[in-house]
Amino acid sequence: MLTLLRPPQIGEDDIEALYRYAKFQFECGNYSGAAEFLRYYRSLCSSPERSVSALWGKFAADILMQDWDEAQEDMTRLKEIIDAKMGANPLGQLTQRTWLAHWSLFVFFNHENGRNAIIDLFFQDRYLSAIQTHARHLLRYLAAAVVVNKRRRNMMKDLVRVLQQESYAYSDPITRFLDCLFVKYDFEGAQAALVECDALLRTDFFLVGLREEFLERARSFVFETYCRIHQCIDVRALSQRLNMPQEEAERWVVNLIRNERLNAKIDAKAGTVIMGNTTPSIYETIIDRTKLLSFRTFQMSNALLTALPGGAIAT
Repeated sequence: MLTLLRPPQIGEDDIEALYRYAKFQFECGNYSGAAEFLRYYRSLCSSPERSVSALWGKFAADILMQDWDEAQEDMTRLKEIIDAKMGANPLGQLTQRTWLAHWSLFVFFNHENGRNAIIDLFFQDRYLSAIQTHARHLLRYLAAAVVVNKRRRNMMKDLVRVLQQESYAYSDPITRFLDCLFVKYDFEGAQAALVECDALLRTDFFLVGLREEFLERARSFVFETYCRIHQCIDVRALSQRLNMPQEEAERWVVNLIRNERLNAKIDAKAGTVIMGNTTPSIYETIIDRTKLLSFRTFQMSNALLTALPGGAIAT
């Protein structure tokens, strides 16, 4: 007759021992083992606070392993947990959001969709408030992401507005460049700031990989803004604005006109660029005025879902 063996009982002490063992593995540099043990711990743990602590540990382990897909999932779970604590201490929520904004930089500047993700997260009202309160230096990374992201250039107006609000307390070469170009229309100041941006991008841990792309997009913004003010542009003067040799600036302008299909032509003899009529059509104006509505609606719906009990919409 077979005797059925009862599985051993797992107590709270055993579960906490698993947590300590995962922490030990993390400190020893075995990040894959630590992440796996913390995942098991979260499935067994009955304490919400300890479960969140374990998720932070797993997030750190996934970052150190450079497993960006898994790290992004951890980041999303942490965001949902932080936003769901409507009855929690507001100061504690603010601190948690500030931590998440800092840690998420590793994901944003390594994941293939990171440039969109940082814009989506940092422009949410709750996280933007956390940045403006405790971490204004993160505006550098938001600004860099908006500059290099061609598909999200519609966020530039909102970005400049935020940078103006915080200019009294925070400034760096990237924010000064945008302020000079889009607020003051100070092309000489923008040129000087762009030189400083080059030096900054060479040394910033998160932005060093964006250096060439950032400078290219920044020069495009200078050219476009300059063209809105001047119909006939001297290439020599433009090369100074772009901080480029004249011959290189001529080739750059030709490529830009060809790639962006700008309504412009170059007079090689006179050394000028002649801009055509760039007045947008009524359809372009309507699209430009309404293209942010879906994003704002998505933000409002998420805020409503997290505000209601159980995430359900009241009827």
